[in-house]
Amino acid sequence: MRYASITERLADLGSGKWAIHIEARRKAAEGVPVIELTIGEPDVSPDRALLDECARAMYAGRTRYSNGRGEPSVVDALVEKYRKRRPDVTARNVLCFPGTQTALFAVMLGLLDRDDEVLVGDPYYATYEGVIAASGARMVPVPLHPGKHFHLQADDLARAVSPRSRVVLLNTPHNPTGAVLTADEIAAIGEVCRAHDLWIVCDEVYEELIFGGAFASPFDDPALAERTIVVSSISKSHASPGFRSGWAIGPTEFCDRLLPVSETMLFGVQPFIADMTAMALSKPFDTAAVMRANYERRAKLVADGLAASRTLKPMMPEGGMFIVVDVSATGLTGQAFAERLLRERNVAVMPGGSFGEEAINFVRISLTVDDERLARATQRMVELAAEIAGHGEGPRRVAI
Repeated sequence: MRYASITERLADLGSGKWAIHIEARRKAAEGVPVIELTIGEPDVSPDRALLDECARAMYAGRTRYSNGRGEPSVVDALVEKYRKRRPDVTARNVLCFPGTQTALFAVMLGLLDRDDEVLVGDPYYATYEGVIAASGARMVPVPLHPGKHFHLQADDLARAVSPRSRVVLLNTPHNPTGAVLTADEIAAIGEVCRAHDLWIVCDEVYEELIFGGAFASPFDDPALAERTIVVSSISKSHASPGFRSGWAIGPTEFCDRLLPVSETMLFGVQPFIADMTAMALSKPFDTAAVMRANYERRAKLVADGLAASRTLKPMMPEGGMFIVVDVSATGLTGQAFAERLLRERNVAVMPGGSFGEEAINFVRISLTVDDERLARATQRMVELAAEIAGHGEGPRRVAI
């Protein structure tokens, strides 16, 4: 039988990148006490008021079809949110989607044709390659250097531009590294995009999880407004990843053109979740502040714990919910280290290779478990690294 070419383009870009996470879940299901530090799943619950609103709306009959752009209440809430950043935002700049991932998928379909190129900082979020490849376009990695704290450099971006380049995909705060671009860095990146007539798609899902300093976005620069599209959601800001409630904010012409694409894919989001989202965006909640304090404290906990190691080098994040660790001095890749850590110490972390070639010697640690378990996991990493380096004592053992 014949299949569409998209099935081949995405054949190696699905759950394979999460193999260690899947294996950790399998072990846990068998009763093994795994410390899971793989995915960015907040360890706090959504505010009770949001859950009550979602349930109220459902029982009130808000379970019927929506419309392609989004429920009026959540569209209005998004207009108010983004007008604080740019006064010209209207409902025609808004499209609602089930989560950031779906928004990215649709946006890429709307901007790219076969053999176009998207410039992406490497390391990059694991699903970016897939959402780009689905459109028939090609991802072009641009190295993010540890010595530059993984901040995308405009000069590196300019060198990667080709006649096929169409889009720059930014992510700030950045997953997996926690890098937060400054306004000056974004302005320099914007100059490259203007010079080569490139779109900017900016994934801002970690906007409210910055540890210090100000959030900056190309969306806020009037000179970049007509080429910038923001995607985001309530998944991280309101600890609600399972509700799948996101959006894209962009120029009116872009949104008008993308609306039929969105309608063909989805024809709207769930009204009862939209009501919850409107409340989340319209009222003050302390969820993000609590998580921000937790993640910054835990990042320092990991960095301090790994200071006892001769071979593990943590890179302190500037935001987000992860910390990356350079394991190259152990002589292992991030993949090999993560495999041994799960097999021999029952600690699951993500191998850096899941996020690109530039992270091949790193592992990513999620900061979404309590401090005590995170400290135990950090100690097990130190023990394994010492054993690998020949500094450990006693036979290899499995943590219990």
